[in-house]
Amino acid sequence: MTSALRSAPGGANLLALRSHNTALVLDLLRTAGPEGISRLELADRTGLTPQAVSKITARLREEGLAAEAGRRASTGGKPRTVLRLVPEAGHALGVHLDRDELRAVLVDLDGTVVGERRVPMDLGSGAQAVVKGVAVLAGTLLAELRPRSVLGLGIALPGPLDHHRGVLHRVTGFPEWDGFPLRDALARRLAVPVVVDKDTNAAALRLAVGDEGGSFAYLHLGTGLGAGLVIGGTVHRGARTGAGEFGHQVIQLDGPLCGCGNRGCIEALCLAAVARGDVTEAARVLGAGAANLVGLLDIDVVLLGGRTVAAMPEIFVRGVRAVLDERARGEGAVPVRVAPGGARGVAEGAAQLLLAPLFGRSDG
Repeated sequence: MTSALRSAPGGANLLALRSHNTALVLDLLRTAGPEGISRLELADRTGLTPQAVSKITARLREEGLAAEAGRRASTGGKPRTVLRLVPEAGHALGVHLDRDELRAVLVDLDGTVVGERRVPMDLGSGAQAVVKGVAVLAGTLLAELRPRSVLGLGIALPGPLDHHRGVLHRVTGFPEWDGFPLRDALARRLAVPVVVDKDTNAAALRLAVGDEGGSFAYLHLGTGLGAGLVIGGTVHRGARTGAGEFGHQVIQLDGPLCGCGNRGCIEALCLAAVARGDVTEAARVLGAGAANLVGLLDIDVVLLGGRTVAAMPEIFVRGVRAVLDERARGEGAVPVRVAPGGARGVAEGAAQLLLAPLFGRSDG
């Protein structure tokens, strides 16, 4: 399936366009939508000179990334030409590698999903089988949809891992992955740029790039439990990219053994409660961990996601909110709600690992 990636039509060299000023202009074109934005407005909002904006937009039009969206009446003189982003000019692949399945999406420059595939996949089946599975799934999407240009592939999976080097650490329950260079293995196989990050970070990035501003915690409860932390609009990964190992806070010293080797981790307690059918208890345990985060980081909102939450969202929102209300200490409780995006939110976030830097999001 490597050939499907290599034979994707050329188009603009999108990664070469990632200058700061170009990113500012691209982001404003993206947020303006199909109605577009004029060059004068671009100059006003970016602080660039009209001449600089004209040069940037001319280059973007030559590359097929921008196009005219019509004309708009001005306060004086001739009507202004407005420009828009051309979403179909580029695409990114996003893959969510969960413990038991692979989900891949192809998204355009606007972040719209234009194709999606999902297959069973055992994370414990070995590195070669998993790498091959990702390549086959990605190649299938590209062969069917034939996008004009592909920025690369973002892959999100359970941590811990080294985001900078794309190397996995001891994924809970799968110690055989420790030290595996997933990014380089996929890049060799697919012959495109590859970015690797934790599933929770990818999902949080998608939310931050979207309508969710400020500081928030995204708590993902599925086959495991983790958190994506966004502080001041930026994904917080930590100096060693190890932030967000939320599921392995110990809150019960004599609690059940966790796959990480400790006892009484929030993940172990939550998953055990879910397994015995006590979802209300699972929600309260999740709420206890959320309250710790709120107390430590003073975040604005708690967002819940993952397949376990999606199966019973009202119970989890109610349970987490109840604990946060109890801990509010007379102050207003932090809002709790289900994160938008559903089951493919992590895969979309994985694609944003490629898209976000193009639009000036340095945390991509």
